[in-house]
Amino acid sequence: MHETSIASFLVEQASAAAEANGIRRVTKVTIRVGELSGVVQEALRFAWDIVTEATPCAGAALVIEDVPVTVRCPKEGTIKRLASPPRFRCPDCGEPTPELVTGRELELKSLEWDE
Repeated sequence: MHETSIASFLVEQASAAAEANGIRRVTKVTIRVGELSGVVQEALRFAWDIVTEATPCAGAALVIEDVPVTVRCPKEGTIKRLASPPRFRCPDCGEPTPELVTGRELELKSLEWDE
């Protein structure tokens, strides 16, 4: 399950940021996950609980913000949200939409900690 390696990487990033800022205990980690990232959120949450043990993130809540698939319509020049599962065509005019704007994200957004 690649979610274990993703969780490990996120814990490494969060722990490094915590240590660099003199933070002993992280209480909440917020990440952004795009609809097309391929991440299974339930598996990521399960892995999170395991890989955070004995780290500054032990016991920290994992908050996952969903990022929808959006594209830029080449005909209209506007950004549109696609339905799920996405058909890569503008939902309004039907024009093919090759420019993906959001939906592949997997990023650490923020940390919260005890003072």
